Amino acid sequence: MKSLALLLLALVLVPFAAAADTALPRPAELEPDVQFWIRVYSEISTNEGFIHDQHRLSVVYDTLHFGADLSQRERERQVDAARQHYQDILRRLAGGTAPTDPDSLRVRALWGPDTSPATFALAADDVRFQLGQSDRFRAGLVRAGAWETHIAEVLANLGLPSEIAALPHVESSFDPSAYSKVGAAGLWQFIRSTGRRFLRIDGTVDERLDPFRETEAAAQLLSYNYRLLGSWPLAITAYNHGAEGMRRAREQLGTDDIVRIVRDYHSPSFGFASRNFYVSFLAALSIAREPDHYFGGFERSPETAFHEVKMPQSSGATALARALGLDRDTLKSLNPALRPPVWSGQRPIPAGYVLRLPVTAARWSPDLLASRLRGAPTAETLAASARTVPSTAVASARAVPVVATLAVTPEAPGPGTGAPGSQFYIVQGGDSVASIAATTGVAAGTLMALNSLRGPDYLYEGQPLRLIGDAPGPDPFGATALEPREDGEGQAAARPTVAFAPASPLPVPAEIAPPPAAAASPDPADPVDYSVAADGSIRVVAAETLGHYADWLDLPVARLRALNHLQGRTPVLLGRRLRLEFDGVPPAQFEQRRRDYHARLQAAYFAAHRIAGTQVYIVRRGDSLWSITQRDETLPVWLLQQYNPDLDFNDLHPGTQLALPQVEENSSP
Repeated sequence: MKSLALLLLALVLVPFAAAADTALPRPAELEPDVQFWIRVYSEISTNEGFIHDQHRLSVVYDTLHFGADLSQRERERQVDAARQHYQDILRRLAGGTAPTDPDSLRVRALWGPDTSPATFALAADDVRFQLGQSDRFRAGLVRAGAWETHIAEVLANLGLPSEIAALPHVESSFDPSAYSKVGAAGLWQFIRSTGRRFLRIDGTVDERLDPFRETEAAAQLLSYNYRLLGSWPLAITAYNHGAEGMRRAREQLGTDDIVRIVRDYHSPSFGFASRNFYVSFLAALSIAREPDHYFGGFERSPETAFHEVKMPQSSGATALARALGLDRDTLKSLNPALRPPVWSGQRPIPAGYVLRLPVTAARWSPDLLASRLRGAPTAETLAASARTVPSTAVASARAVPVVATLAVTPEAPGPGTGAPGSQFYIVQGGDSVASIAATTGVAAGTLMALNSLRGPDYLYEGQPLRLIGDAPGPDPFGATALEPREDGEGQAAARPTVAFAPASPLPVPAEIAPPPAAAASPDPADPVDYSVAADGSIRVVAAETLGHYADWLDLPVARLRALNHLQGRTPVLLGRRLRLEFDGVPPAQFEQRRRDYHARLQAAYFAAHRIAGTQVYIVRRGDSLWSITQRDETLPVWLLQQYNPDLDFNDLHPGTQLALPQVEENSSP
C-alpha cells in the first residue's frame, strides 16, 4: 500500500512540476546568461568582480580581486584601468592588429576566429564590470529561513508559482532592511509609488520594511503583472522594468517571447538590469533549489514566531512597552515597519496598527490592552500627542474620510443618479455641462463653481460632480480641479502652476509626493502608455479632458476640437485616439506634463487608499462604465482602467471578465 501511495503521489506531482516548468521557462538560448549569474551569485564575492561583455555574458575577460580593506575609490580605479585595458585590446583587434600578447590572444579566442572587425569595435563599447555576490547570496539563504514558510503560503493562496519565492535573492539577498540607491526598500524592494498601492508608507509606518506585509504586496503586484501580460517571464521582468515598458516591448516586437525581447528590444530605459532580470532570477532559483551544491552545509535561520494584537488606541512606545511588560528593543525588532520617530517618542504607535509580540509573551486582546493603556497618560504620551495632533481646522478636515462626500441619506435616491437629493453625479459618455444641469436641476454655473471647473471642456467620463455644497471640497475619486483663468477661453498663455495639483484641502505630504520632474511613468505598476505616437496622436485615458490637453500644449481648446472634428461641448471618450499639434510645446514636454498630472493624481489617491486584493466581475447586460464604478464608490475610473488596460469601456459585452481592484481606506494620518 505504501508503494502504491507513493506512486499515486508521484503521478499527482508530475503535472504540477510540468506546469511550473512551462510557466517559468528556461530557454536554451538564454542558458549562457543564466550560467553567468550563477557564477556571480556563487563563485565570486563582493571583494571580486568580472570584467565582461554586457551583451554576450559568456565572454568574461578577467576576474578582479580586491583586498578587504581597499577603499571604494581605489576599487573604482582598478576597475577603470582593467576596463580600459580590454577596450584597448578590442580596438586593436578591430583595427586588424594581430594578437601577440597573452591577453590579446585570450580575448580573440573568447570571441572566436571568425569574429569580424566590426564586432570587435562594438564590443569595445560594451566592456562592463560586475561585482560578485556569493557572500551576500549565502547570507540570504541563511536569512530566508525566517520567512520562507510565510512566502510559500502567500504565493499558494494567490495561485502564483512557488518558484517566485527565490525573487528576494535577486532583489535584496533577503535583507528586510535593504535600501537601494533609487529609494527601493525591504525584502522585495518596493519604491514608494508602487508600495503605496498596497502598503502604508508615511512618517510613522513604512510597511515595506515589514517582510510579512511586503511579501503580500509583492504577490499582489506579480499577480497584477501576470494578468496584464499573460506570461510569467514578462510579469517577472515587469517587476523591475514596469508594466508599461513590458507592454510596449511586446507591442513593438509583436511577441511575448522572452528571448526575443531580451535580445531585440531596445529602449533607453530597458538597460542591463532590466534585460538580465529574468535570467538572474532563474540563476537564483537554481541555487536556491540546491544550496548545498553551491555553498556546502549551512543552517538556516529559524522561522520567525510571534502573535499579534491590533492596537485599540494610539500609544507611545515606552508606555506600550510598560503596559505589556516588555522591553522596547524586543518590540522594535518584531515591528520593523514602525519608523524611528515612533521609537524616539516623537510619534505614537497608531490605533489600528497590528502589533507583533514575542511568542513567549502573554496573549493580549484589544480590549484587555485598551484597559491596560487607559491608565494615567505618561509624559511621553502627552508629548507625542502634542507633536502630532494638527490644528482644529486641519484635524476636522482629516477626520472626514475622502468618500464622505458620497454619503447619501437612506431616503435619498442612489448615488450618481442625479435625481433630486443626490449629492453627486457621475459623468457619462455624451454628457455636457448643459445636459447634466438639465438632468440634475442644478444650474450650469453652480455645477462649475461647486466642482472648480474652469470651463465646459474639463469634463471626462466617470468624473464625479458634486451637486450639493457651498464650496469645492475633496474630490472623492482623487481627481483634480483647475484654477479658473481670467481669459475664460482655455488660452494657455501662462500655464497655471496649480493645474496639476490635487484639489484637496490638504497638500500631498512631501514624503509620499512624486518628484516634481519625474521622467518616468507615474508608477512602474501603471500600465498606461502616456507617450505620443509617431503620427502625433494620443489615446485618451481616464481623468483627462480636452482642457488638460490644451493646457499641456499651450493651445486653445477650440484648436483641438477643430483638429479632431469635434462638435459641441461633450467630453472626449475614454480610449479614443486624438490628433494633437505641437507648435509651441514639443512632444517630450507634453508627455512630461501629462505624466506629472497622473503622478500627482495617483499620489493623492494612494495617500488615503490602498489596494487590498482583486475581484473578477462578469459584465451583465445593461452594464456601463458608470454602473460598474458604482459597485465601489471609492474606485476611480483611472484605476479600473489600469487593471483592464486592453478593455474598450465604450463597448462592453455581457460575459466579459473585468478585474476590479478591491480598495480600502488606509490608516495613514
